[in-house]
Amino acid sequence: MTFDGITALLRRNTPASWWPLALALLLVGCDEVSNNPHPLGSEKENTLFVPFSSRSPKYLDPTSSYSGDETPYTYQVYEPPYGYHYLKRPYRLIGRAAQDIASPQYFDKDGKPLADNAAGEAIAQTVFDIKIRPGILFAPHPALAKDAKGDYVYHAMRREEVANKHQITDFSQTGTRELTADDYVYSIRRLATPRIKSPSFSTMADYIVGLKEYGEKIVQVDKALRAGLAPTDRDLPFLDFRQHALEGAQALDKHTLRIRIKGKYPQFKYWLAMTFFAPVPWEAEKFYAQPGMAERNLTLNFWPVGTGPYMLTEFTENRRHVLQRNPHFRGEPYPCEGEPGDAEKGYLADCGKMTPFVDKVVFDIEKEAVPLQAKFLQGYYDSPAIERLDQGTSYIVAMGDDQKKDKEFKDKGIKLPTTIEANNWYIGFNWLDPVVGKGNNPEQALRNRKLRQALSIAIDWEEHIAIFERGQGVAANGPLPPSLFGYRDDGPSAFNPVVYRKGADGKPLRRSIEEAKQLLAEAGYPEGRDAVTGKPLVLNFDYQNSAAGAKSLLDWYTKQFAKIGIQMEVRATDYNRFQDKMSKGSIQIYFWGWLADYPDAENFLFMLYGPNAKALTDGNGENNSNYQNPQFDKLFERMKFLEDGSEKQRLIDEMIGMVQQDAVWAFGYFPTSAAAYHQWISNGKPTQIIRNHIGYLRLDPPLRASKIADWNHAIWWPIPLLLLALFAAVVPAWFAWRRRERETAARSLATEDPTA
Repeated sequence: MTFDGITALLRRNTPASWWPLALALLLVGCDEVSNNPHPLGSEKENTLFVPFSSRSPKYLDPTSSYSGDETPYTYQVYEPPYGYHYLKRPYRLIGRAAQDIASPQYFDKDGKPLADNAAGEAIAQTVFDIKIRPGILFAPHPALAKDAKGDYVYHAMRREEVANKHQITDFSQTGTRELTADDYVYSIRRLATPRIKSPSFSTMADYIVGLKEYGEKIVQVDKALRAGLAPTDRDLPFLDFRQHALEGAQALDKHTLRIRIKGKYPQFKYWLAMTFFAPVPWEAEKFYAQPGMAERNLTLNFWPVGTGPYMLTEFTENRRHVLQRNPHFRGEPYPCEGEPGDAEKGYLADCGKMTPFVDKVVFDIEKEAVPLQAKFLQGYYDSPAIERLDQGTSYIVAMGDDQKKDKEFKDKGIKLPTTIEANNWYIGFNWLDPVVGKGNNPEQALRNRKLRQALSIAIDWEEHIAIFERGQGVAANGPLPPSLFGYRDDGPSAFNPVVYRKGADGKPLRRSIEEAKQLLAEAGYPEGRDAVTGKPLVLNFDYQNSAAGAKSLLDWYTKQFAKIGIQMEVRATDYNRFQDKMSKGSIQIYFWGWLADYPDAENFLFMLYGPNAKALTDGNGENNSNYQNPQFDKLFERMKFLEDGSEKQRLIDEMIGMVQQDAVWAFGYFPTSAAAYHQWISNGKPTQIIRNHIGYLRLDPPLRASKIADWNHAIWWPIPLLLLALFAAVVPAWFAWRRRERETAARSLATEDPTA
């Protein structure tokens, strides 16, 4: 019987004054959880529930998508040629849509093949022949639907036919076809489109053969297609990249993609794991180019089509998005190997099972932090942030601050796995500055270096981590994080002899303030005063946040300098002003950080490469300290051409040793990242590099349903008490009202009939 039926029965068989109380007593025994924000019973389904907190993703077109909040969708829908092994660290590339990682072929300027160990300077062109797995199918989509004659069903629609279409599911027919190398060729050509901005185009135009010139050509093609159209017109003629060849990307056959790049660029392989290189079927662009589509948000930015494990089936802007299992996805076996300790953490329990494990992923908007956390703790969200690793860290900090939260999180079995990711924060010294920089002569260079070394010792990063990061981080000994090739626990990347010495147990100990003061005196500033003029040494510290909340941190930095007698002048500005000053080199000491674009040592060491100096490249370089060391540059130019191996390791060790001695940075810290999952989620290994991680997560719906029921008992007992109180108040009032009514009626009768 339905709830309404029960209510009707109560109304028919219970006195009017008693049925609300009877209904309340019935509710006391009701087992259903009434505060579930999702449909009742959905907690028992194989559906992952997660929030998104700001806005809907802006770009789901793989050519333009680059923002972190877009990756939970793009990397589940699209398949670039390459991906990353889910468990291994340092990160290791594997084939995703590609059968394997292609071995590069090298050629000189005359087109003659070169040996694999040829010098990077001798290589004029590198060729990658990438084998695409046969039999991969696109997810069902109306752009691929064909009729019995083999004609596309929806490629010649009139505006009025589109008028009643708002979601991709409004199209009744769908189709699919096999993925081919031509689809990758098409997507690489699309990098040059002037209709949307691709963040990768400027970089790829420097490497992919002919892409820069191709971009100039496509601008003219697009201009001709737009002739006669208003600049604001959203209905644009189909720009068919199949009609315009690109030398640097070719399909040798149905399943072989050839990419040509200029010179030698080993890091290019990491770009092939990004969605910029995901396949785009030409049919999708043709479909979305029809009149009326764009104004209804029927575009690749809202409705992507790919070959990945999931497809987007609902897009309610700034409210709800749904990914569902792609019925054509072939399945990928869960890995059976990882890094040491993964077996003990349960990450290998699903060895060989086919992914994805979850059938559906539901993203709901949660704009406020408090209700988001409440719903997560009630079990209604399986993770508070599926694409970020800051929520887990905040929970760890909260557990350290509050015993009640510590007990609650542990009692609920919340998993907070941690990792040290490819991310660093540091204090840098501007090499162009006369006091803390390189120096104009050998004597000044030595003095300035000792000053930087003294400051590097004085800034106690372990204390900073304890206070401001609440223990969630590790002090850095160099620029390279532990999760990348080149970092060695027994090498210079893990021990900076300028700042630390080894204790009796072999563990590093920060050098004393007395040692820092001695270096300061040798630099010409005994007790923090110029040995010649006697004036106090005042150093300027630029910081990228002028808000009041930064005061405690800046006060701490001031105290670090003061430990060796140096005065610090804080120059805190907003981020835009800070960037302007960095670009001009008008800073002395600054604080900044870096998050890797790809997991290669080159992506961190290039921040110290001379030609990348920010102030010398009009702000285009990432060498924020404007560091110039010809010997370092020479080693970097050799290292950047090398694949991971012993020679590359040797050069990395040597370069790290150089920058440690030069103390161009006070190396700061590597922050701890932590994921957050409920106990019914398995395989949640934290990562910021691997973005297609949702497919590896496994869910236990019965356990979730059981825990949600345990944690969300409906509290009905106050209702009968309230009703009894109401009854106690209403019944006497009702009798009093009835008595007054009778008295009034009697008086009325007496007035009308005095003899009565």
